Amino acid sequence: MKKLTEQQLRKRIKSWIILFIVFLIISGITAFPIETELSIFMAHSSSFPPFVQNWLSIIYNAVKETNAAYPYLSYGTDWLAFAHIVIATVFIGPLKDPVRNIWVIQFGMIACVMIFPLALIAGPIRHIPFYWQLIDCSFGVLGIIPLYITYKLIKQLENTQIIIK
Repeated sequence: MKKLTEQQLRKRIKSWIILFIVFLIISGITAFPIETELSIFMAHSSSFPPFVQNWLSIIYNAVKETNAAYPYLSYGTDWLAFAHIVIATVFIGPLKDPVRNIWVIQFGMIACVMIFPLALIAGPIRHIPFYWQLIDCSFGVLGIIPLYITYKLIKQLENTQIIIK
């Protein structure tokens, strides 16, 4: 395997972090228009298996009725979206100085692992179907992959800097 230069390492680290930031922001922003998104899914519900169609129908009706009667409850998902955006800004630190801010990458990996107990404990309490809990867990899997790659690249960069000093 070819050894990467410091500049190549920095470029790859930056690319992976930017990808993670973009996906984190996108996943957060999708929390704003939940009723609209669900109505789109309902319009195309025949594309899903019957058990998913049923779940989407239940969720869509709950969100629609809740928004009609208590629109202020959606403020909670607005804060969820905001939290994603705020967390994404933390990853600017490793963009600027990856070695010094490797803790942010470690924090992100820990958060990805923490998705599993949340989904698998709170899911049954909130009557979330198991297959949907697995979909939620997939965010942890998909999130940890770029973060782990970034972590390994930062460790390589750190070793390159030690050798140079």
